[in-house]
Amino acid sequence: MDWGTELWDQFEVLERHTQWGLDLLDRYVKFVKERTEVEQAYAKQLRSLVKKYLPKRPAKDDPESKFSQQQSFVRILQEVNDFAGQRELVAENLSVRVCLELAKYSQEMKHERKTHFQEGRRAQQQLESGFKQLENSKRKFERDCREAEKAAQTAERLDQDINATKADVEKAKQQAHLRSHMAEESKNEYAAQLQRFNRDQAHFYFSQMPQIFDKLQDMDERRATHLGAGYGLLSEAELQVVPIIAKCLEGMKVAADAVDAKNDSQVLIELHKSGFARPGDVEFEDFSQPMNRVPSDSSLGTPSDGRPELRGPGRSRAKRWPFSKKNKTVVTEDFSHLPPEQQRKRLQQQLEERSRELQKEVDQREALKKMKDVYEKTPQMGDPASLEPRITETLNNIERLKLEVQKYEAWLAEAESRVLSNRGDSLGRHTRPPDPPASAPPDSSNSNNSRSQDNKESSEEPLSEEGQDAPIYTEFDEDFEEEPASPIGHCVAIYHFEGSSEGTISMAEGEDLSLMEEDKGDGWTRVRRKQGGEGYVPTSYLRVTLN
Repeated sequence: MDWGTELWDQFEVLERHTQWGLDLLDRYVKFVKERTEVEQAYAKQLRSLVKKYLPKRPAKDDPESKFSQQQSFVRILQEVNDFAGQRELVAENLSVRVCLELAKYSQEMKHERKTHFQEGRRAQQQLESGFKQLENSKRKFERDCREAEKAAQTAERLDQDINATKADVEKAKQQAHLRSHMAEESKNEYAAQLQRFNRDQAHFYFSQMPQIFDKLQDMDERRATHLGAGYGLLSEAELQVVPIIAKCLEGMKVAADAVDAKNDSQVLIELHKSGFARPGDVEFEDFSQPMNRVPSDSSLGTPSDGRPELRGPGRSRAKRWPFSKKNKTVVTEDFSHLPPEQQRKRLQQQLEERSRELQKEVDQREALKKMKDVYEKTPQMGDPASLEPRITETLNNIERLKLEVQKYEAWLAEAESRVLSNRGDSLGRHTRPPDPPASAPPDSSNSNNSRSQDNKESSEEPLSEEGQDAPIYTEFDEDFEEEPASPIGHCVAIYHFEGSSEGTISMAEGEDLSLMEEDKGDGWTRVRRKQGGEGYVPTSYLRVTLN
């Protein structure tokens, strides 16, 4: 079954059908092109989303990166980013293998189709021209026959007319003979033209046009096959990335399973435990006999010299840590402004960094010495004296780093002894852990700044019970006449919070607050309400903006 045999008289139908096929090919190319744009936009939005939620700080500087929850979230973001890369790969494959190739193939098909139909129209024009010539010879033959018959009738009439002269008769007979000869020639020409046209027509319908139609059929079938292959590329481009996408999804599942709540709790403890000993019992102070009251060594508000302290109505004494007002933190090189445990960790970190730097300088010095030996043995490779400044600089760095290592080792030993001492005091004072408060109050690492300095100065003296409690209790005068501190920013309450513990303050969801002091790592922030009142609220309940 072919077009040349079955559709020999459907030239216009084939013209419309082949044009429709090329239009369908172009529509599919346009569809795939828009599909690639969708994939590219999707991948771009995914990458922007990942960038938005990735941590801004490096992992080494971000304490939150130590939690398995944060690590899993970052892993999921990375997998989503890889997933976006696969969507870009799909878009690229579709653009190259479908859009570009099919668009180029469509142009080739259009050119081939145009050639075939031009050839068919030329054949039609030639056949039509032959048919016109046949019609002309036919009409000429018909006209000559009528004129020959008319001339013969005229000659016969004159021959029978007695009044006609012999010359007229002869002339009429000659005219009849001439017309008869012309009719015979027209007949022969018409017969030859008819034979030629029939031959051309048979060639047109049985050879020439069937070949053209068969070429069109082959072209259309090749186009359909190519288009079908293009349809397949749409799914093939997806199937190629399915294994990698499956790995991305599996990676997300692994990241979800990697969340370790117990480990995160332990990490939180290691990051933020202060190392302070827990406070002992508060002693009763008898104010009923102010003149004869004997001060208790362990009572709050009693100066170290044993003399009773008179309290005025405008002063408040004996604030308990960690509910005391936080003082401004003065950062010290030995990190004594931090709680003992945090101080020990920071010193350990600094010691490890200095040790790595020292080892690096030692390795560099050894390399320079070897290079100098090579230069001395082979002067053409370099001047040994040119290495002296670098060797000297390296030696100076080594000496400086050794001193810093010794300094941090001494500070670390002192901090570790303080941590062990606090642990021993805590175990000695409590046979069982005290009940936790109703809501966790803010930790006050800053209130121990002055105490850590006092402990360093009195480290050689034996610690009394009152001295052991010094890191836990803070005594200071709170002068209500001093001007309130100015806010360092503002914040908005994300959730409702009921401040039921001492030192905390209640806030409503959506309430605007003044930021008085940032979170010092204990999870609490000091704020001031517009209608009055100042205290601590959970940092995670706030959206903070610094001035």
